[in-house]
Amino acid sequence: MVLDSVDQIEKIDLSDMYGHIFGLPEQLMKAWELGSVLPLPKLEGVTQIVIAGMGGSAIGGDLLASYIADLAAVPVIVHRDYDLPTWAKGKNTLIIASSHSGNTEETLSAYEQAKKNGCQLICVCTGGKLMERAHADGIMTWLFEHKGQPRAAVGFSFGILLALFSRIGWIPDQSQALEATIEAMKLLRQNCAVEIGTTRNPAKRLAGQLQNRWVAVFGCGIMTPVARRWKGQISEVAKAWAQFEFLPEADHNTLAGLVNPEELIPTTMALFIKSKFDHERNQLRSELTRKSMMLEGFNTDLIEAIGETSLTQQWTTLLFGDFVAFYLAMLYGSDPTPVEMIENFKQELG
Repeated sequence: MVLDSVDQIEKIDLSDMYGHIFGLPEQLMKAWELGSVLPLPKLEGVTQIVIAGMGGSAIGGDLLASYIADLAAVPVIVHRDYDLPTWAKGKNTLIIASSHSGNTEETLSAYEQAKKNGCQLICVCTGGKLMERAHADGIMTWLFEHKGQPRAAVGFSFGILLALFSRIGWIPDQSQALEATIEAMKLLRQNCAVEIGTTRNPAKRLAGQLQNRWVAVFGCGIMTPVARRWKGQISEVAKAWAQFEFLPEADHNTLAGLVNPEELIPTTMALFIKSKFDHERNQLRSELTRKSMMLEGFNTDLIEAIGETSLTQQWTTLLFGDFVAFYLAMLYGSDPTPVEMIENFKQELG
């Protein structure tokens, strides 16, 4: 069986995506440490924050905004598009332009609009045009080193911003919470490691359930961006179709779509991510939504987040999803690193 053959996995995983996933705990700590020593920008009077990014750079912003929703008095939104919302203007608005390569055209557009709108700016990237423009404009840039796909740098896109928010005082110090989270991630990866056989490896078993199925991932609260991450990883790593849904919104529309087309219902797998930090009404909604889907003939499964804190539950569940997506890629025989469809599309855009 391919999942229990290290040799076969190495032949498929030509660029060692597994190594990036396995090293995520260390990457997250490295990002926190880097963000704790980089020069701190002089930010005054900030009353609203926009994180502009796409793909792997934006998901870190999603995770941050969700995690600090109950901690920060300053509102944070993630902007995945060109330009900026009309209200994002003036010195009271901080734009964080986040782009792994520094060449993401939507993020560069948001950067230019932020300058025109007189916003405060900080850039987070590995280099590229964003770094060049920021240096020329005298805008502070937090650089990090990472060779690989942006989705494999989620520890940087989150950890650096977490350190920034903590140092400025928008949220309480996160040192202890982060250390506990990283230890929990290290324990989880031991159970999901490639050397652990399928019968004892929860990530391999779940990947087997997802093979040849349309996957829908449901989450709520702090698990909404995690569900989005699972969807993104299944698509980019396993080259498979997936979608994400979030509660309670899904109960106001998605439930109505459990009827047609009938022939596809048995081929669908709905995954429900559950956290003890979910709102009590959303916990009930999750149970009832899953029940409704099962009664209609859908395959479902429950992923229960582990850990004592919301940060730990968020990141251990994210890491578990990365392992699942990787093993699904192995089952499909797909190299998890290249994204040829995306690269070809970028070339067509010019």
